Amino acid sequence: MSHTAHIRSHRKPRRSAPKTALRAGVASGVLSTIAVAGAAGTASAEPVTETIEMPTLTSGFAGTVAQSADATQRAASNFDVRAQQDAAAEKAAKAAKKAKAEAERKAEAERKEAEARAKAAAAERASRAAERTALATPASDSGSSDSSSSSSSSSSGSSASSAVSQATGSAAAVIAFAQAQVGDAYVLGSTGPNAWDCSGLVGAAYKQIGVDLPRVSQDQSTAGTQVSLDNLQPGDILYWGSAGSAYHTAIYIGDGKFVGAQNPSTGVVERSLDYDPPTGAVRVL
Repeated sequence: MSHTAHIRSHRKPRRSAPKTALRAGVASGVLSTIAVAGAAGTASAEPVTETIEMPTLTSGFAGTVAQSADATQRAASNFDVRAQQDAAAEKAAKAAKKAKAEAERKAEAERKEAEARAKAAAAERASRAAERTALATPASDSGSSDSSSSSSSSSSGSSASSAVSQATGSAAAVIAFAQAQVGDAYVLGSTGPNAWDCSGLVGAAYKQIGVDLPRVSQDQSTAGTQVSLDNLQPGDILYWGSAGSAYHTAIYIGDGKFVGAQNPSTGVVERSLDYDPPTGAVRVL
């Protein structure tokens, strides 16, 4: 055996003839296919006569679209909020209108009820005043009646009866009304029927005989003829302070006494002139 028999040869092995022929055939087929396709493409292609350019969405356009969508959404949201606000406002307006109508109805009912109570009280007081007047009038018809009445009054010790017995006609009605309010409360600005201030009581007493006096003390102190305190007659208006600027008024009932709404602590009282001497007096009757 040769000493080189175990060394492998460095030559490339020969390719077999069948494989070479196969590869040549495949290549030839591919080239033929390409040639046929090219020829067909060249023969059937038509020239392009119009070019269509498709719009390109840039980043700026996309941002604009996004902003528009966002604005639309905000507008829709604002519309919903406004609609809700309008509905709430309409509901509140209806509720307020209903509450106002109810309040007005209640106020009207209370006003009518107060008027009815005031009329009833005034009628009752007028009835009492008329009864007092009717009782007092016969005692003043004659001198003998005056004398007997004065005697009985002195014996009974009733100052109110004594004062009324000296009054006649309209003065008696004024005094009777004033005395009927003795014990009522004093409330500044009140004109009855259960509470009075000084000028309110005087004005109400004279209103019973159809005489309308000014509302306040200052004006009542000049509403009639000024008279001396030494020459007083029942029914005269007494005042405290200067004429035209008086701060208090009352009604002289005779026998050195008066009836007036004095103050919140005493209310309407009957007092002697010595209790609180007046400054002056005016005569309306």
